Amino acid sequence: MRILLFIIFNVVIICNAQNITIKGKAHVSHIGSEVVLSDFSDYITYTRIKESADTVDSNGYFELKLQSAITKPVLINIGNLIGKIYVQPNFVYGVYFPPKDSLTNNQEGTETTIDITVYGKDSTELNALIVDFNTQYNNLFRNVKDGYLSPVKLNNMLDTFLVASKKRYQHIKSTYFKNYVEYSFADFFSNTSRNKTFLNKQFIDRKPVQYKNYEYMQFFNSHFKGYLKAYASTKNGGNIYNSINAFADYTDLQKQFKEDKSIVNDTIRELLVLKGLIDFYYSPDFDKKQVQSVIEQLYSETRVREHKEIAFNILQTINQLQPGAKAPDFVANDKAGTIVNLYNYKGKYIYLNFFSTQSDNSLKEMQKIADLKKKFSDKVTFVSVCLDDSIKTYRAYLKANPKQDWAILYQGKNSTAKQAYNIKSFSGFFFINLQLQLAQSPALMPSEGIEYKFNALFRTRKKNTITGVR
Repeated sequence: MRILLFIIFNVVIICNAQNITIKGKAHVSHIGSEVVLSDFSDYITYTRIKESADTVDSNGYFELKLQSAITKPVLINIGNLIGKIYVQPNFVYGVYFPPKDSLTNNQEGTETTIDITVYGKDSTELNALIVDFNTQYNNLFRNVKDGYLSPVKLNNMLDTFLVASKKRYQHIKSTYFKNYVEYSFADFFSNTSRNKTFLNKQFIDRKPVQYKNYEYMQFFNSHFKGYLKAYASTKNGGNIYNSINAFADYTDLQKQFKEDKSIVNDTIRELLVLKGLIDFYYSPDFDKKQVQSVIEQLYSETRVREHKEIAFNILQTINQLQPGAKAPDFVANDKAGTIVNLYNYKGKYIYLNFFSTQSDNSLKEMQKIADLKKKFSDKVTFVSVCLDDSIKTYRAYLKANPKQDWAILYQGKNSTAKQAYNIKSFSGFFFINLQLQLAQSPALMPSEGIEYKFNALFRTRKKNTITGVR
């Protein structure tokens, strides 16, 4: 019955969804680049969903579309530049995407946040209201002569600003903006060390969990950061370790967590268990397989649709690239511009790596791969994927390094390699066996000793000739 209700609910959401169009103009430096529109599946795992993509044309224009039944923030990125705007159903937005700032932090593996301009003269439009609110907040500190503000003085300033904000926006009817203001203040107060009990009563207790509200969930995550792990270290929570590591029993875990009387809402309690299990999975104190088993039980048993979605996203992330799992296939472009699949290289072991010409560290590993290829090319196929935004730098690299003669591919706008292997930085290494399974994920880099793994795997095994020994 629960499955049937789950399906019906999703149909209702889809039927109520309305079109949203974003018509954009990008700086001339972005001409020919891919622009991507994405949003989040949930605000616990922050799993991104690619909604739409376009190429900035010769005049700098692009157009992105999505469907949604709710007002929400979306992300627009070109390369590692990313900005956020708020959209609501049945709206058309005009935006401007700025150039890269040469002074911004372009550290390896990071995204650079930029401000996207939303055109429009209506001061009551959501993005305009948010800009106005943040401007008022920033103005609080412009006239502060002393660089240090005591907690008492800072809280007094925020209390005064709260009263002024209620008056300034009393005519605004947007429910989303009202929530934006409320949970922005929740976040402000949290950062000024307001009493957690006060914050809990003011902003969480006896209120519905707003799973789809970005600001609410930002505050929720901050307020309860590390909560389950901290509780597990207390006298009452000590049995949580046994519930997971010894028994892998979700029912027993729930029982242990109910001993915490500060959480009276069962829905919040289950959500906190989910958050905690993510932390536990990556903690050396917990067995990964046991934690995964508990998450699977929660996924099967929960009656909260949003919790099922979050659990699914967690399981998808931890299962996709685990050793022993099927190596994800992908498409990328070779140096001739031909689209190829990773599985084109099956038949041998595959040593797959991702690199960027902008990363000195990954370039050093490429030089070491050249040495590995000389020794193991009869057993291993080496495949590299260049993550550069510009195909020109990729081609220049190939021209400058003719001795690197293995399959060096390019992550073009239609390529899926980076997404398939969840690459968040400028490098990544994977070792794939003859059955196209992930033998090492992540794999050792050349500088970390992958050669020793190859030597152990491919060494010639001499037949034992001693009588009676096999």
